[in-house]
Amino acid sequence: MNARTIHKSSAVVLHSLDYGESDRIVTFYTSDFGKLKGIAKGARRSKKRFVNALEPFCCCTVMFSKKVSSALALIEGCDINNHNARIREDLDKTLVSTYLIDLIDKFTIEGKKNNPLFQLLTHFLSLINEGIPSEKLIRFFEIRLLKLSGYEPLLESCRICRKPLAKMISHHFIPAEGGLRCTICSGNSLNSLSVSTGTIKTLILGKEIALERMKSLSLSDQSMRESREILERFIRHLLGKELKSLQVLNQIRKMDT
Repeated sequence: MNARTIHKSSAVVLHSLDYGESDRIVTFYTSDFGKLKGIAKGARRSKKRFVNALEPFCCCTVMFSKKVSSALALIEGCDINNHNARIREDLDKTLVSTYLIDLIDKFTIEGKKNNPLFQLLTHFLSLINEGIPSEKLIRFFEIRLLKLSGYEPLLESCRICRKPLAKMISHHFIPAEGGLRCTICSGNSLNSLSVSTGTIKTLILGKEIALERMKSLSLSDQSMRESREILERFIRHLLGKELKSLQVLNQIRKMDT
């Protein structure tokens, strides 16, 4: 017997796609089940069951059922907890938030619970909704996502000789290796990125500090530039491509400068 089991979980809507004449396929990131893909029957026609609840960035409580043999869950209902409406009213907020949810989508697999990653996403969407999405915010989201998804870069020591950061005179980040090399070990390594001690220490602090204290951290212009380069290059290496959402974000921000 292939009976459906009913589940309920807090969730964030990552993507929503129209399907057929009245349905919608929705990708959620949930607190209890990780990434979840489901179909909301009649969602495009219903004026009560799913009204505004299936839009990207929406924090909600999703009710769904799923057969063991089914690829898609059946979305039974969805109640809004926080619509994050201000994100949709501002282009920059929308572009930054789209990049963050794309990262979550690409670095996670369906059915693998990661509640700290869910808390990270909801916290940062709230920050964006209530304030101005800064470059600092993006960098700290990236470094924490890498840690929580199992791809944390090695920043505390040279990955070759294990010399600790405090004893390294200069350092180079190797995106293909996901870590630092000291001057001696870096040699003539291709695609190495020179990075200052201040940038490294700030990123280390950024991935460890409590979320509510994140606002107290700052990045100098040099650290902003260096952290952006090493994190974007490392993420591109891991994914094998640059996300389109990041390309659009960078293009729009260049036009505004």
